[in-house]
Amino acid sequence: MNLFPTVRRLLAIAGASLCLALLVALLGAALVLQAGWYDASAVRPHFQFVHTLLERGMQQSVRFHARGIQAPEPAAQAVARGGAAFRRSCEQCHGGPGVAQGAIGLSMQPVPGPLADAARRWRPRELYWITAKGIKMSGMPAWGFHLPEQEIWDIVAFLGALPGMTPAAYQEIAVAPPSTAQPVDVSGSNAPTGGNRARGRLALTQYACHSCHLLPGVTGPQTFVGPNLDGLGQRAFIAGKLPRTEENLIRWIMAPQEVKPGSSMPPLGVSERDARDMAAYLLEH
Repeated sequence: MNLFPTVRRLLAIAGASLCLALLVALLGAALVLQAGWYDASAVRPHFQFVHTLLERGMQQSVRFHARGIQAPEPAAQAVARGGAAFRRSCEQCHGGPGVAQGAIGLSMQPVPGPLADAARRWRPRELYWITAKGIKMSGMPAWGFHLPEQEIWDIVAFLGALPGMTPAAYQEIAVAPPSTAQPVDVSGSNAPTGGNRARGRLALTQYACHSCHLLPGVTGPQTFVGPNLDGLGQRAFIAGKLPRTEENLIRWIMAPQEVKPGSSMPPLGVSERDARDMAAYLLEH
């Protein structure tokens, strides 16, 4: 008796059943999505299996992408400087020893919990990567365009000292002045001059330009608060006022209120380098 036709038939039935089950699951997911049944509010957390899946994926992603970073030896007074930087930039969401999170952190989903044990769960290079590049769809911002590299490493040094730190010790950390060093280049390019288009695309997202503008090649919401910037390189004027040149666009990005008083475009504290890179990207499209 030849069993191969029977085996092939069983495999075909199993394959068809699997495809049908997958199709039903996709249709069910589409129905839930389109009907709006899934509660996207921040007052109800994810289902536990969703939270676990996302957290596991995040952990593996961080470990993979941070694997090539070399952590330097902590500089003198790094913990004190890092504690001051932590207070300025991190405490509002994560709290500290004896200090509760601010209202923003308390109300987020997923909740940005205390970092008292972060150094036990992450290597220094991973803490650096998380701080510099952030975690998408979690509320964790990428600080690489807004904090100097040394300050980020100081925060990592502080996190290393945080397990076991008492509230009194935390309160004694001196409030150090903000660093005047340049923010870290999270794009991987170290070019000191000239517009870097790849870095400019990243800078546009790190200054939240896509929250008001449609940007070429940038994923974001369909927003029409500001003008669509696709095709800016072919327009005659910038903001309806300045002739379209690279220097004028840099000037507009850095100081819009000086160029056009009363404009809805706010000053974002963009550095000259970031503005030059952003202009290079926008004028190419």
